Parts: sequence; C-alpha cells; structure tokens
Amino acid sequence: MNVLKTFLLICTLALFGCASGSSIIVGEPREAISPEQVRLYSDYPESYETIAIINASSDAGITKQDSLNYAVEELKNQAAKVGANGVLLETTGSNNSVILGGQGTDYQYLIPVSEQTVSGKALYIP
Repeated sequence: MNVLKTFLLICTLALFGCASGSSIIVGEPREAISPEQVRLYSDYPESYETIAIINASSDAGITKQDSLNYAVEELKNQAAKVGANGVLLETTGSNNSVILGGQGTDYQYLIPVSEQTVSGKALYIP
C-alpha cells in the first residue's frame, strides 16, 4: 500500500506542483532580461536601484531543497521580467497543507504538501 501512496503522491506533484510568483513594482522597470542573467545577493551591493518587491513559492520538488530551488528559480524569473539583474534574498519559509486524494472513490487519503517560499527585492545593478 505504501508503494501506491508514493506513486500517487508523485503523480499529484507532477500534475499540480509548480512554482508561482509575483512582484510589486516600487521603482522604474526596465526591459526584460533572461533569468540566467539574474544574480542572487545576501547583502546589498555597493550601487543599485530597487525595481520591485518579489516573492515566489513552490511545492514541485520531491525534497524540501528541490522545492526551494524551484522557488529561487521562479524568484529569478520574476526579477528578469521587470529587468532586474540582481535579487537581494530577504526571507525563506514554508507553508504546510494537505490535499485530499481519491475523491469520488471508496478510498480517500490525505497527501501532505510542503510549499517552500522565498522573497526579496529585485535590483538593477549598473
């Protein structure tokens, strides 16, 4: 039975697990760039302009680290959309919930979902 639950969990994550994000523009947006050009910072660089406050979350990974990695990639995507070439990473966290599986059948079960969250400031560094 554990194999069935594991298989169903993986299928559910593949179908529903994803990364999402949003931004609040607080400065002057620039032309969008490639997410690969966005660099993460733990401290403010010497010279910068703040473009947006951004956040992202993901429950797509098999492990918490995988979900965190997906969330960070989405954070870079959000920054790239507003033309930021840097992200000051401010907070990380997690949200825990459950999904009810087996609806409409005689067998129902709960699937735990742990969503990893990250937030920061989208910066333009000259």
